[in-house]
Amino acid sequence: MHGLMRCIAYKVVLCRMWDRGINMKGMSNKMNYSVLMSVYKKDNADWLALSIESMLNQTLKPNEIVIIEDGPLTEELNQVLHNFYNEFPSVFKIVALPKNVELGLALRRGILECKNELIARMDSDDISVPVRCEKQIEYMCSHPDIGMVGCIIDEFINETSNVIAHRILPEKHNEIVKFSKRRVPITHPTVMFRKSDVLRCGNYKERYLVEDYDIFVRLLMNGVKAYNIQSPLVYVRVSDDFYKRRGGRRYLTSLLSFNVELYRMGWTSKIDFMVRSIANIVVCFMPNMIRDIIYKKLLRKQVV
Repeated sequence: MHGLMRCIAYKVVLCRMWDRGINMKGMSNKMNYSVLMSVYKKDNADWLALSIESMLNQTLKPNEIVIIEDGPLTEELNQVLHNFYNEFPSVFKIVALPKNVELGLALRRGILECKNELIARMDSDDISVPVRCEKQIEYMCSHPDIGMVGCIIDEFINETSNVIAHRILPEKHNEIVKFSKRRVPITHPTVMFRKSDVLRCGNYKERYLVEDYDIFVRLLMNGVKAYNIQSPLVYVRVSDDFYKRRGGRRYLTSLLSFNVELYRMGWTSKIDFMVRSIANIVVCFMPNMIRDIIYKKLLRKQVV
């Protein structure tokens, strides 16, 4: 219900902002882009509304927002999507999958549904700052050799004013390639890339909780150059189960299988393979409280 009320409250504001921003800086066809999101039944309706609003409020507006319903949704989630679609029917493209196929396959379908060459990924519980997509497109236009652009993120709890950590990733392509041997080099909901590159690399695959790592490595292996903007352009929400999902037998099995494939493809060395695999085993089986500390204290820059 809160998601529904939020949509109604913002209706007039969004319309005005959309009208004011749609033609900013003489937006041409080559600057058109799609936003790609996936939603499933356990998502929070309020957070979904905020996430969509943040993309509608971009200074450089998307002319398409593709949302994949990954299986049947709750009434609250359906109402949020219904309201946005009714307000912007020419912008929203909502594709309902009959059953939950998980993120990798949902995004695989979503890539095919996007009509634009440039695609901005977005998660259903995160918030993009208004200039995110404008800065990413500006960089890609001024550096045509770059095929995917991410950024630094701020992790927050409840409100964006309550930032608890920054995730800083390597900036330049060579640094990103080196980093990718052992860790995910781009934060998934921050990436903007080209549809043709993603399709050329085989599109997203069914990989439990590592679909992002998988597509990024395949893009890099196929010669796509990457860049991370060194400004926090996306707020990533840290919920109660944020770090719990980084554990368990199923996640570990997915990680180890992926590690083997990276090694067989020649992307990682034996040392990279062993370091990653040992770290994965230790982290996945440690208590949630310890895992929480490792992610927050060792793998993030703390806010003081």
